[in-house]
Amino acid sequence: MKSIILFLFLAATSYGFGQQLVYTPKNPAFGGDPFNYTWLLNSANAQNSFEDPNSEFGNLGDFGSLNDSLNNQLLQNQFGNQTPQVGTSTNGNLEYEVFESNEGLIINILDITTGEQTQILIPN
Repeated sequence: MKSIILFLFLAATSYGFGQQLVYTPKNPAFGGDPFNYTWLLNSANAQNSFEDPNSEFGNLGDFGSLNDSLNNQLLQNQFGNQTPQVGTSTNGNLEYEVFESNEGLIINILDITTGEQTQILIPN
């Protein structure tokens, strides 16, 4: 009888292996996987119900249409009615990089003197 109890005790304890618990952070700021960054940021932005009243990028109102108009004038002055050629070119202090993507034709404009950049997307 004692041998059966000893056998059951040994059989039960052999299945009770434990392992060391290891903490792995999720936030990349604390050593976590850098691919979690966008998910964490999007999750935080989705939960944020506050809006900054002094935000520069909030409601642009008429400035949004003015920006579109200026972009159209810039494209018209630079490229005319023709489609811009894929590649890079310079005109004065501006450097243009034109390439195609899934979304359409993308034009990156860089002001060489100030380092300011803008991007124009022409949909397919």
